[in-house]
Amino acid sequence: MTNVRIPAWMSQMFAGLDDDAETRKLVGASIAMDMVKILSREGVKDFHFYTLNRAEMSYAICHTLGVRPA
Repeated sequence: MTNVRIPAWMSQMFAGLDDDAETRKLVGASIAMDMVKILSREGVKDFHFYTLNRAEMSYAICHTLGVRPA
C-alpha cells in the first residue's frame, strides 16, 4: 500500500524470529540505535520513534544513546 521496501539486510536480521518476540525487539532496537548514530553524525538532531505504544523501547534506545531524563 505504501510502496515501502524493506532492505534485504534488514529482512535477514529478522529471519527465523517469527516466534521470538523478545529477540525481535532487541534486533529492532539495535537497528534503531545504529541508524540514529549514523544520522547524528550526518547532522540530524531530532528524532521521532514509532514504537506502537511500547514506551520502554524508546526509553531503552534513548538511554543507550545517552539521552536521559534530568
